[in-house]
Amino acid sequence: MLVQASAAGPPPRAGSQYAQLSRRVKQAGLLERRPGYYGVRIGVIGFAFVATWAVFVLVGPSWWQLCTAVVLAVLFTQVGFLGHDAGHRQIFRSRRANDVTGLLHANLLIGLSFGWWIDKHNRHHANPNTEGADPDIVVAPLAFTAGQARPLRGVRAAIVRWQGYLFLPLLTLEALSLHLSSVAAVFGRRMKRRRTEVALLGLHAALYLSAVFLVLSPLQGVVFIGVHQGLFGVYLGSAFAPNHKGMPILPAGSTLDFFHRQVLTSRNVRGNAFIDMALGGLNYQIEHHLFPSMPRPTLRRAQVLIRQFCREHGVEYCETTLWRSWREVLRHLDTVGSAPAPV
Repeated sequence: MLVQASAAGPPPRAGSQYAQLSRRVKQAGLLERRPGYYGVRIGVIGFAFVATWAVFVLVGPSWWQLCTAVVLAVLFTQVGFLGHDAGHRQIFRSRRANDVTGLLHANLLIGLSFGWWIDKHNRHHANPNTEGADPDIVVAPLAFTAGQARPLRGVRAAIVRWQGYLFLPLLTLEALSLHLSSVAAVFGRRMKRRRTEVALLGLHAALYLSAVFLVLSPLQGVVFIGVHQGLFGVYLGSAFAPNHKGMPILPAGSTLDFFHRQVLTSRNVRGNAFIDMALGGLNYQIEHHLFPSMPRPTLRRAQVLIRQFCREHGVEYCETTLWRSWREVLRHLDTVGSAPAPV
């Protein structure tokens, strides 16, 4: 799996700015694991997850279950954040322990392939917002650059033209897209631990669909799944979209060094403890991209050091509010969608 290659960033080049920053970060103890934090977090989220499904069974066939669907959408996303942290080896030093944690949280609990997602996510980390290298800026039916938008025709062109307005509604399909991509990956390519991934995905689907359609009527079940998976996609997409969308996009083959590439293409979201929890620490995107294996609870402390380092070296450090980050994302999508068609 690629996670081991990029979980901690590249080996710092002696004398480089990244090497200087790495020394400061290590001396401050910011890369030390936080087993107590993760033990409590996994326990609390796990308890809430089980308790919510117990309430689902107890309530029975009722339209009030749509409230349960909303709660489960939040919990699925929080479980996804834990899978993300395991993928970056933030939780344990042991590769195996992180992989087991990731497989259980991703494949079994929320139905997403851990191996497929880590491969895709690490390609993004290696080349954020880089044309031809970052899979996160090649997402049909959207276009993130004028070059992607100009050749489009027909329905796809119409969608892109209005993508600034359609982006949030389209996020309701994000979870479905991730489920389908997970299934396609585990059946369509060579993958480490494929049998385990298939078995866990299959078990998740069997348990999830059985619970829904044994407890609810067919109509209630279909609506429940639509609301749950739709909101899951919106929440998950909303946690990731503000991080890079609308930031500079680098040309293919860019030779920008690791430090500048990570800082200049990332956006932090200013907030508080609630924002930290709601966004799974991804609001500290600059710190996370510079040091992917840094445990989530340490990112806030690291921000002070890294922001100061950027000031010292004259490197632009982008941080804004959640509301403004969304304005910038949607404005960028609208600008790209308005790109003139070729004559």
